[in-house]
Amino acid sequence: MPLLDWCRHYDRATLAQDVGAALIVTLMLIPQSLAYALLAGVPPEVGLYASILPLVAYGLFGSSRTLSVGPVAVLSLMTASTLGQLQLEGVHYLNGALALALMSGGWLLLFGLLRLGFVAHFISHPVMSGFISASALLITLSQLGPLLGVRLEGHQLMALATLLTQRDALTLATLAISAVSLLMLLWARYRLQAMLLRLGVGKAVSTALVRLSPALLVVVAILLSRALDLETLGVALVGEVPAGLPAWSWPRWSALPWRALLLPSLLLALVGFVESVSVGQTLAAKRRQRISANQELIGLGVANIAAGLSGGMPVTGGFARSVVNFDAGAQTPAAGIYTAVGIGLAGLWFAPWLSALPKAVLAATIVVAVLGLLDWRQFHHTWRYSRTDFVALALTFLVTLVVNVELGLLAGIAASLLLHLYHSYKPHWAEVGLIAGTEHFRNRLRHRVELDKSLLCLRVDESLYFANAGQLEDIVATLVSVRPEVRHLVLQCSAINRIDASALDSLLMINARLQLAGIGFHLAEVKGPVMDRLQQSSLLDSLHGQVFLTMYQAWNGLTTQPEYVI
Repeated sequence: MPLLDWCRHYDRATLAQDVGAALIVTLMLIPQSLAYALLAGVPPEVGLYASILPLVAYGLFGSSRTLSVGPVAVLSLMTASTLGQLQLEGVHYLNGALALALMSGGWLLLFGLLRLGFVAHFISHPVMSGFISASALLITLSQLGPLLGVRLEGHQLMALATLLTQRDALTLATLAISAVSLLMLLWARYRLQAMLLRLGVGKAVSTALVRLSPALLVVVAILLSRALDLETLGVALVGEVPAGLPAWSWPRWSALPWRALLLPSLLLALVGFVESVSVGQTLAAKRRQRISANQELIGLGVANIAAGLSGGMPVTGGFARSVVNFDAGAQTPAAGIYTAVGIGLAGLWFAPWLSALPKAVLAATIVVAVLGLLDWRQFHHTWRYSRTDFVALALTFLVTLVVNVELGLLAGIAASLLLHLYHSYKPHWAEVGLIAGTEHFRNRLRHRVELDKSLLCLRVDESLYFANAGQLEDIVATLVSVRPEVRHLVLQCSAINRIDASALDSLLMINARLQLAGIGFHLAEVKGPVMDRLQQSSLLDSLHGQVFLTMYQAWNGLTTQPEYVI
């Protein structure tokens, strides 16, 4: 438990910094929790419950000092998408949210105990970027209903068509609240700090005010709603939020299609883990700290299980609240525990006041919050650098946007793996020669090099395995067939990190065919781990040639014809 490490050095100064950060994050997290609960399609108090016990659980088991755990936009969208596709309603819908939290927590905890923290690397950055950008668009579209005061059903793109048929349902009061809320939040996000700095307000205070602008907007909106009785003007309100702390909860598995939740819960776990680890590593690097991916799996797993057992929803480390926690001076995970206490007290004392909050205000909060998730520059950058990665990014984006979030993520992961296999199936290779006056060998097509007619030096820039082993056989056969004067072939292995059983059989086949043709087959610059494996095989004993330490050594030992320069 990481708690045993940081708790030993806990003092009053650290306590003061953690409590101060917790106060700021609490004020920020209350409107966020309500908004993301509504985005997920569950009652607003579920978001509050997901921000209490999970924070305590992560504080005990998580490895990041400043990560703040709770509901986030992408996981909320995935929850709504999954439960919507299963057509769950009412209490079954809420049970489904609890089940997703428990099952995703179970996956994370299992991966952590098995030390599978490396699974995060199987989702490439372009795929994750395309997925998050598409999710941000879907989230924005899903909030058009609350912003306009109408009910949109079905897929977000299809639901846009229903806006034209609901023009009569629009209310001036709702439109005014939405417009003012969006303008206020955007102004606070992009203009407020600059204005405060010009007025002489300190950077720390101005930053805190910008971060707390959604909470201040919520307070003002509640007061105006009560004073003007906005519900009578047709404004949709959050409604009753029960006061109190979360109670023990357990989903009714018999009434749920739990088998259909297995894959979505796994994807929830992976997305939450990747997002959380990315944020945690970024913040840890700023203080020259480190986090453990395997411990993060355990911390997030326990947090999600705690959410499912306390009436919550799936959670992970959020970027915005974690940055606020970091900037506010949080020193240990105890800041998250204090935040949980603050949200618990707010749920006990102030929950009834939240019933008067207009849903349009929460929708505006969500829309402005997800603006930062849209990363169009990544599309341009990836297109210029790697068309292959761009294919995975674009496929993920389109499938997520048009079909659903689960298939979008799966399509991106599958595309990345298949494209990687395709590239490694056709490994880059080069005929190399000696650069005059040196001991270096380079591609004859890129450099002026010395060659020998009787000696063929071949470099393969890829590990050899079952998918590309046959390609190496074809390459060698083609080169030898057009070079009748060749008497020796040297395979430079400096870029080969692994040779599997299929590739070993191919090397044995190449050796046998070259031997029949009267050509020596030699290896050079074999890496230690690769040599260790080859020594356990029959290749070295049957090799019709030698193993050289360097290519230059092979050149000196095998050249027989006069050298000529290309």
